[in-house]
Amino acid sequence: MGRRSRALKIAGLTLAGALVLAAGAAGWAYWHLNDNIKSVDIDSALGDNRPPKATPSATSEAAESSEAEVLPTEALNILVLGSDSRDGAENQALGGGASGGARSDTAMVVHLDPGRSEATVVSIPRDTLVTRPSCPLEDGGSTEVAYNAMFNSAYAVGGPVCAVKTVESITDVRMDHYIEIDFAGFANLVDALGGVTVTTEEDIDDEDSHLTLEAGTHHLDGEQALALARTRHGIGDGSDLGRIGLQQQLVKALLTQISATDLLTDPAKLYRVADAVTGSLTTDTGLDSLTELTGLGRSVQALSADAVTTVTMPVVRAPSDPNRVVAEEPEASELWESLR
Repeated sequence: MGRRSRALKIAGLTLAGALVLAAGAAGWAYWHLNDNIKSVDIDSALGDNRPPKATPSATSEAAESSEAEVLPTEALNILVLGSDSRDGAENQALGGGASGGARSDTAMVVHLDPGRSEATVVSIPRDTLVTRPSCPLEDGGSTEVAYNAMFNSAYAVGGPVCAVKTVESITDVRMDHYIEIDFAGFANLVDALGGVTVTTEEDIDDEDSHLTLEAGTHHLDGEQALALARTRHGIGDGSDLGRIGLQQQLVKALLTQISATDLLTDPAKLYRVADAVTGSLTTDTGLDSLTELTGLGRSVQALSADAVTTVTMPVVRAPSDPNRVVAEEPEASELWESLR
């Protein structure tokens, strides 16, 4: 065999070896990211006694577009919770709550319209007093109905299943999916994206969140962004409503940063972002694989921050407790009706 033939053979074997290694690495990465995701079978737990699912819209923008074969034709409602779990060293370092007694620190209903051209994000104040329904438990038992209960206690007593059931009971809107991310996951996501840029209208000096910022524009890392999301003292009236405004600002800042980051041309950054997201994620079983999450992501890839409306469920001070709020009617019901 001549030198040229031997060289070609070696080159061919080297290339084949590199392809095998690359395929193996890609397979491992997919398995790792897929294995990261934790899930809860909410549909089985709650059964059929729930608000109806949205029906496909035959006249939606998706049906009229050239991409009708890939864009959904029905609206989608997703309950997104940020939990204050103290599980894990990262969450403890970031100020999570007691292990085993976590509450939903943040609650948002994300409504995606048919065609995924617009979205509405509705924040539910965690201090809202609600009637918490009886919720099924993993051991076969159930929780008691609780009146004038704090909204975020639903997650504490019955986990994701009770959080979903409580939201559906006060909104009469079907939650098609559930997504939960903890403190560490949110901070890691922001860091993986290279930080987020926000503009604050007033000085912030919150001893509880350990955040100090002067009014103005700031580029925040993950820990600072998490602190901003948790800040409530010194903002507005110091209630949860002021904190919600900061959280809604962060949602738009994240969308802007994601749009500005061309992840598809930077596989290493794409993996870091995916690992940050999936590593601290709990979903319903309808989103518990990388394939399903990617499908949801692709359906909203054209959604810009300008096409996202952020609102807060209308509330008023609770007559029984000035430190709590209750849904303001009929405004709250009218808002939820618009999302059905």
